[in-house]
Amino acid sequence: MPTGPNIERLIITSPYEEPRQHYSYVRETRTFALKEGRRSAGYIVASVASRTFDDPGIFIELPLINQIRSRVKIWREAGYPGVTGITKRLLDHWRDSEQRPLKFFFCQLEAMETLIWLAEAPAGEKVGITIPSDGGPFLRLCSKMATGSGKTIDMAMLIAWQAINKATYPQDARFSRNFLVVSPGLTVKSRLQVLAPSLPGNYYDEFGIVPPGLQDKLRQAKVLVRNWQALAWETEEKVAKRRSVDKRGPKSNEAYVREVLGEICGARNIVVINDEAHHAWRLPSESKVKGLKKEDIEEATKWVGGLDKIHQARGILACYDFTATPFAPSGKKTSEEALFSWIVSDFGLNDAIESGLVKTPRVVVRDDGVPDAKDYRSKLYHIYEHVRDDLSRKAAEHDPLPDLVLNGYYLLGKDWLEAVKLWESQGIRTRPVMITVANRTETAARIKYAFDHKKIHIDELYALERTLHIDSKVLEEAESQEAAISSTADYSGEDDNGEGADSRHAGKSPRSKQDAAEYLRQVVDTVGKEGKPGEKIQNVISVGMLSEGWDVKTVTHIMGLRAFSSQLLCEQVVGRGLRRTSYEINPESGLFDPEYVNIFGVPFTFLPHESTEEIIPQPPSPKTRIEPDQKKERFLIRWPNIIRIDHVYRPELTLDLKEVTPLEIQANETLTRAEMAKILDGKPDITDLTQIDLEELGRKFRMQRIIFETASEIFDQMKPGWKANKEVLLSHLIRIVEDFIASDKIQIHPVLAYQDDVKRRIIITLNMNKVVQHIWESIRFHNSESIVPVFDVDRPIRSTGDMRSWYTGRPNEPAKKSHINFCVYDSTWEASESFELDQNTKVEAWVKNDHLGFEISYIFQGLIKKYWPDYIIRLNNGVHLVLEVKGIDAQVDKTKRRFLDEWVSAVNAHGGFGSWAWAVSRDTADVSGIIEKTSRKM
Repeated sequence: MPTGPNIERLIITSPYEEPRQHYSYVRETRTFALKEGRRSAGYIVASVASRTFDDPGIFIELPLINQIRSRVKIWREAGYPGVTGITKRLLDHWRDSEQRPLKFFFCQLEAMETLIWLAEAPAGEKVGITIPSDGGPFLRLCSKMATGSGKTIDMAMLIAWQAINKATYPQDARFSRNFLVVSPGLTVKSRLQVLAPSLPGNYYDEFGIVPPGLQDKLRQAKVLVRNWQALAWETEEKVAKRRSVDKRGPKSNEAYVREVLGEICGARNIVVINDEAHHAWRLPSESKVKGLKKEDIEEATKWVGGLDKIHQARGILACYDFTATPFAPSGKKTSEEALFSWIVSDFGLNDAIESGLVKTPRVVVRDDGVPDAKDYRSKLYHIYEHVRDDLSRKAAEHDPLPDLVLNGYYLLGKDWLEAVKLWESQGIRTRPVMITVANRTETAARIKYAFDHKKIHIDELYALERTLHIDSKVLEEAESQEAAISSTADYSGEDDNGEGADSRHAGKSPRSKQDAAEYLRQVVDTVGKEGKPGEKIQNVISVGMLSEGWDVKTVTHIMGLRAFSSQLLCEQVVGRGLRRTSYEINPESGLFDPEYVNIFGVPFTFLPHESTEEIIPQPPSPKTRIEPDQKKERFLIRWPNIIRIDHVYRPELTLDLKEVTPLEIQANETLTRAEMAKILDGKPDITDLTQIDLEELGRKFRMQRIIFETASEIFDQMKPGWKANKEVLLSHLIRIVEDFIASDKIQIHPVLAYQDDVKRRIIITLNMNKVVQHIWESIRFHNSESIVPVFDVDRPIRSTGDMRSWYTGRPNEPAKKSHINFCVYDSTWEASESFELDQNTKVEAWVKNDHLGFEISYIFQGLIKKYWPDYIIRLNNGVHLVLEVKGIDAQVDKTKRRFLDEWVSAVNAHGGFGSWAWAVSRDTADVSGIIEKTSRKM
């Protein structure tokens, strides 16, 4: 049974560099070969053979894009000749990451460079380049960028480029300061408010898009964000069919523009930016598209028709399209699509996967059932093909689902459940999300019914408040109902009551039909986001496509139960689960670490993918910034940075073996035998092995020698603190070591295998350091006259102000009396104790020891280790209390406290850091008592 085109790792390219290699499918071996060079721009169309056999399909090159791409690269390397001074300054700034908080991805820079090249490069550089028209009166240029690759940032860069140039060169007709941004719905419209320079949280500030000194010119830009429904217009035919008494004709272009453009209605030469621009297509010349209703065609073309009216009345300077899937129905077959001919740059899904900009998709390639007889693939690869007749009928909701569908849910659900356990163990409040894309309303209702009535026996996957059942048509109706409300809030993002939509509906029931529509949209938009209406959603059952702009990052599992007649359709569906949670580069590889989404039923025939074996999707990446708060500097806590504690010993050493804890040595952690091989041509020659066996060497060891060497090792550590005769110290140590080794305090496991004297000597010799440290630990605590702290010369004192900013996805809450902005919780216990510390009147300041660097060295089982006490608390009497939280008290915990006590004693003996104390909390209710006792005692 073939395993399909699987590879171990898909991320092979830095997201900040032009791809230098790519995977290419090799038909003869059914594998992917790593090829040098960048992948050519193009797409693959399924052939008849590719739907039955493992055929690569037909590759369609996009020569215009490849030609533009090579010329832009030459232009870039030449220093962008021909551009204005402002444009050159912007381009240099965008490539200089030191001046900005975040670096731009290569695909973002290339897309923007391409648009600038088309507008500003010398004419001689563009000879032979002709951008096809979409059939309309104004110029359209399309940037094809994969889902999750940062299209919105490019839109902000485009606005900055145009607006600042216009403010600097007002007579230059190539630029404009007026922008109309059109989205396919309220979901995207809300997200695009970051393009308004005047609003808080705008992308220009967030990503440092504009260099210092140019912000004032950017503020001259006028940016209007509209959803496409606001561009709706009526034909004379529609007006004639009105049933109302209002028989006025269609609006004039002037009246239409005043209504649609609002504050910028007087502007001319407007720059239009279409997000998710694949919705904006024109009617084919024959005015018919097979398989689509006339109403659907009218709706789909309202977007461009509205732009035509705006162009006739005010003039559109240029229209910039951004989309991951720039295609429209071709008018031929419903399974075929026509890519926009005006695409000028392309960074597709394959490129995004290989550079780690999106999650890596995993699809089923093999199972233990009978495979598809046509191509020997797992039937879970494209489930719908095997249950088409059942799922395409108008079934009642209680009709049972096909066994293959149930089987798929059991497998995917079990994998989802493992992800849930992992997320919960890491303290993640939200849950991983499984989404189902069904073919029709009846199928979605059957799936919902199956979960409701536990026909799928994974109870955790269904809960009323955690399930979202949504028909795309219902959502579109909700969007339409909201369109009128939103038209008065284009700049503020506020609802009709002047409140933010989140605050109005979070945790509240809808009050009207419009409220219900908005609330539904809010739930859909905020799936997996803490504190939002969709926070608890874990199971999304949808009919058709989920809304564009659905930027949920917690999707880990996708079930496809519909026909997938094209790879572009596959990309659209899977795109809903591709958004990454972390954008931190692995310092070792220089690449992003992979994130995954596991998929059933979506046939990625022409996309490389990884297998699903033993993979649990990881939880969201850290997202809360933890750092010192300058406004709370009064809560700063300092502590001595001690690297070790020296002892001054009594002149007479004693050691009561009864008080010494046993030293346990695991024999299987000690290497006593090895095989060696010569290296030939960089490889080990396993035909010529040499064995090393320590048993013969162990026969030569004498116990007296072992005792003397152990004593000598301890002597070297103790002699700085020994004031008497050194020979006396050594004699004392030899006696103590001899007694210790002869006792039962060294326990070698397994016991029966190491009763032999030779093997015992070998083990003790090979664990000499453990023996030395264990004996020295006992001596130092029982024979010291005084202790002296030794400080780090470079940083003798540390404080909470030294902590570097870090990010976490673990639960956290603001801390009132802590210098650190949030306290990060590892348990509910810590949450309770931090509450007490904030409320206790005897506590002046406190901090959780997380990323602070406050550590105590200790010795356990002969090994030197470090541990980090849980809290440092400064009481209002000046005493610093080191609080350790411990429920179960093991031997290692007792050892840690002995060294903590030594640390506190040494600090108090020094006298330069005030009074210190330590305590152990064994219950959330005892913290106040510990604080009260410490306050009285000191």
